[in-house]
Amino acid sequence: MQASLHVAVIQMNARLDVAANLATAERLVREAAEAGAQWVLLPELFNCYGPLEEVVQQAEPIPGPTSQRLAGLARELQIYLCAGSICEQSATPGKGYNTSLLLAPSGDTVGCYRKLHLFDVEIPGQFRVTESQAMLPGDKVVLTALPLGRVGQAICYDLRFPELFRALVDQRLEILAIPSAFTASTGRDHWEVLLRARAIESQCYVLAPNQFGAHGAGLASYGGSLIIDPWGKVLARAALDKAEILHAELHDDVLMQVRRRLPALAHRRL
Repeated sequence: MQASLHVAVIQMNARLDVAANLATAERLVREAAEAGAQWVLLPELFNCYGPLEEVVQQAEPIPGPTSQRLAGLARELQIYLCAGSICEQSATPGKGYNTSLLLAPSGDTVGCYRKLHLFDVEIPGQFRVTESQAMLPGDKVVLTALPLGRVGQAICYDLRFPELFRALVDQRLEILAIPSAFTASTGRDHWEVLLRARAIESQCYVLAPNQFGAHGAGLASYGGSLIIDPWGKVLARAALDKAEILHAELHDDVLMQVRRRLPALAHRRL
């Protein structure tokens, strides 16, 4: 990765109003860039979130209105931008893909990842989500070699499947981007510990923008967005209940020092 990198992770509360969500996202991205961020990351389904059967009704092609607007913003601000994820139209009626884009300062899409693991979970008395009724799974592990570093992409529920991150490590992962809308019910116990585990075991930086608050129909996200270093140290943590921009400096020499001091990746035996 490059010697030093200023990143910003955005936490927001999206609903079903795409125009309002995009206005909020753009305002926060501009604020982050004005503060010096070279790479800004948005959360999962940042442009439209709520009951998934209603989200998929507003699915967009890629390229399409949201991706083109964010590409123009990256080009204008001359930043890298992780356009969290959006619901991408598919050829299957009533279903989309949960798709995360990496955009370059040129406005070009340099990384495109479709969420592999779909969240079909019911916790009695708390919530029920059946993502597979509205979304199709992706079928590719995506790592992109950028001037920023070697960036792996994942989305929310993917966090629970360490084999994905082993596959990214095999491609020399350095920075993990994991935009999320991690539920409030599970987030209290699992969000931070899983993210720190992924950073420690992969010896990489982890950038985790999360949604927060209620989204309607009993959906609620945990907040607490995080930036974590390769030792598992939390560099920045958001509140649980408000929109926020986290900033941190990532350093290549820290990454290399962790891997030299504790060469676990070199010790792997399969």
